Amino acid sequence: MSAAIDVKNVRVWPSPDSTRVVLDLSKPVEYSYFTLNNPERLVIDLHDTKISAVLTDLAKDTNLLNTVRTSTPKKKGDARLVLDLNKKVEAMIFALKPTAPYSDRLVIDLVDSVAKVAHTKKQFKTDRDIVIAIDAGHGGEDPGSIGGRGNYEKRVTLGIAKKLEDLITKEPGMRAVMTRTGDYYLSVHKRTEKARDSDADLLISIHADAFTSPEPNGASVWVLNLRRANSEIGKWLEQKEKHSQLLGGAAEVIKNTTSERYLARTLLDMSMDHSMDQAHGVANSVLSELKSITKLHKRSPQAASLGVLKSPDIPSILVETGFISNLKEEKLLTNGWHQSRLANSIFKAVRGYFKHNPPDGTLFARTKDLKHKVKSGESLSLVAQSYNVSISSIKKANKLKSNMIRVGQVLSIPQS
Repeated sequence: MSAAIDVKNVRVWPSPDSTRVVLDLSKPVEYSYFTLNNPERLVIDLHDTKISAVLTDLAKDTNLLNTVRTSTPKKKGDARLVLDLNKKVEAMIFALKPTAPYSDRLVIDLVDSVAKVAHTKKQFKTDRDIVIAIDAGHGGEDPGSIGGRGNYEKRVTLGIAKKLEDLITKEPGMRAVMTRTGDYYLSVHKRTEKARDSDADLLISIHADAFTSPEPNGASVWVLNLRRANSEIGKWLEQKEKHSQLLGGAAEVIKNTTSERYLARTLLDMSMDHSMDQAHGVANSVLSELKSITKLHKRSPQAASLGVLKSPDIPSILVETGFISNLKEEKLLTNGWHQSRLANSIFKAVRGYFKHNPPDGTLFARTKDLKHKVKSGESLSLVAQSYNVSISSIKKANKLKSNMIRVGQVLSIPQS
């Protein structure tokens, strides 16, 4: 009987202090793992799985990984993958659901233990804000689409963008950066450049859709497609002087090495993969909020080759807030009350996404609640004691009316 799941491909992305290994799977997989010492190894057992991927020469450009190989599994029908390591690492393993153009994946992040400690200490001293770049589409001599009542898209987008800026600015731990603050033209290149110069964690481009007939209506959210992503990476590879903008200190490490181009490509691929995953996550969150206040033209994120979404290093989404070519929606889109509702929906979605997925070193990351699954024999007082927090704070965080908890219950543990 053949295995139900296939490891179709294995990708390795090295950087100076970490290496990411990605298994491309035919289906979601059940897995377990453990480490061995002398020599250092990470062993991953994959249930009901076969490995058809080629594993040779995967580790040649990483200083953490020596070889990737298979070994005899504990159970027939399973697969065992062994990562032979050059030094002690901290391993983080997690599954990712399909996100166009990727199938199910299992991601193994190997982090240099010594480098991680130094990096963590540095990051957590900052408690930095999450930076959101807000891009009001069009402007100046570029009016964008024009509605049947003569309203310009550029004015609608700036109105919504300013309202979104106000909401983000008032939120502790978040900061907004506007690509344009008035009615003037800004090239697509300048928009993404402003986001990068601000070290943005996310770029949101606000637009209003249009069609040749007045019937279409509803909001949609767009992300970058893979073809445009690969094209942009190719352009960045040709501009060596710009590598440091995308790769930071890693650019200096790989500079003038014999494998510079290959390493830059793998690092840019890794950056783009991460950005596209985050963009899809934010896009889904935005759609979930928008559907409660307006009709959706498309119920899932749409992929397109749009210039403002091209940054390999910045997760980027484009929000079409409605059709300005539809007379009813044109009236809504130019209404301040409706613009506020749109801005609030986008804000709630973005804040909610980053509350669950805070970037390292941010205030959101430091104040993120821990999760605890109640085990047999545990009481609320025992859980509180384990995390050095009060019983009342756990009850408040979980809206508990009594001290009773049940096995399997997942509790939010507030920061002490």
